[in-house]
Amino acid sequence: MEAAQSNRPLAEWMTEHQMKAPELADAVNDAVAQLTGGTGSTSERTVFRWLSGKTRWPQERQRLALEVVTGLPISHLGFVPRGKPSENAPAQPEEGSDVHRRQFLGAAASTAAAAIPIAPPASARPHQVGTADVIRLREGIARLVALDDERGGHGLEGVALAGAAEALDLQGRSATQRVRQRLFALATDYTAQAAWSRIDAGQLNGVEAHLERALTLAGLAQDSERAMQVWNLRAMLARQQYAYPEAVASAQAAQATTVARRSPLHASLAHARTAVCFAHSGQTRPALRHLGRAEEYLGKAELVQPRASWIAFYGPAELYSLTAIVRDEVGHPAEAEAASHQALAALAPSYRRNRAHTTARLALAQLHQGDIEQACETSGQVFTIMAGTTLPGRMRQLIGDFQRDLIASAPAAIAHAWTDQYRTQWSGS
Repeated sequence: MEAAQSNRPLAEWMTEHQMKAPELADAVNDAVAQLTGGTGSTSERTVFRWLSGKTRWPQERQRLALEVVTGLPISHLGFVPRGKPSENAPAQPEEGSDVHRRQFLGAAASTAAAAIPIAPPASARPHQVGTADVIRLREGIARLVALDDERGGHGLEGVALAGAAEALDLQGRSATQRVRQRLFALATDYTAQAAWSRIDAGQLNGVEAHLERALTLAGLAQDSERAMQVWNLRAMLARQQYAYPEAVASAQAAQATTVARRSPLHASLAHARTAVCFAHSGQTRPALRHLGRAEEYLGKAELVQPRASWIAFYGPAELYSLTAIVRDEVGHPAEAEAASHQALAALAPSYRRNRAHTTARLALAQLHQGDIEQACETSGQVFTIMAGTTLPGRMRQLIGDFQRDLIASAPAAIAHAWTDQYRTQWSGS
């Protein structure tokens, strides 16, 4: 935010719902229009004045519209009537405000009644789509991301595609151009989530079609961030298909997006993904160079700022995890082990799938240093972390890499014992 956030309740609500000042201003104006039939006058500057505390008690129409948009009483959004000594005190009606409220709602009801014919024809104007629909669809994406963090993205493809279809279906109704672009962005997000579901499941057929569709939708949304989201997934897909030149090119396309040029956080992820792709293609120097750039950019990023749900996972823990992959792939297993430990220490408890994946990478790094007993013990922790949940296909493939390297480097008895111990959990998880 550009303004100081002395109104923390409102700022926290905006952060939770990934809503920036221009979006909230539009939502309030939409609500005023729906309630009164008139035009709202809330601007981005108005919202910044609310956030900074310069305006402690918005106009009556704005207060009611805020309650409609957020679903919360105005007193829960950090606002207090003029003359109240404390921002935290519960808001009480101004003298005469009950009269104003009744007049406002009465006018709104009269406007609505006048606008609705007694027997509306079949060709009546479709329902207006507004910010409330956008918020609802965003919350659906947030739930999918939370499931992905907990158990992996596999199995979520159908739900994600249904969300994309709903966002596109709403395009057939009356909406402002800004809302239409948000709906296209949400359709991109859902479609990309469907692609990720297949990637995480290790089912790569069909992913390309989802990504092509998502890139088209991102263009319709005129949304650079969603375009980067798609290029990031394309890089991951190509790497898993061993198409390393395409993987590098896709990661570099992510770097070239407008959002990556403007946002250090996005630039860091794009460079980290490029480093991983170079490392897998056997190009050590460019891999380490891009890894260094990723670290530089992350050091400049504002990690507490609101961000889209698809990139909520990225921060120091994820960069440590990607560093471990790069270091192990270029033949630096000791550095990979150190980075894995740093990643595990920094990971939030909610990222269970990422914790299991990083633990598997740690086991590989230990194995590549010849610490066979420790590696076997560490690899077993993966099954403990994911207990009760089916292992994503991508994770099973990583465990398969561990078994292959274990057979190649450990005494046969140890390799056989490990396989016998974990065969059921690995293949049947």
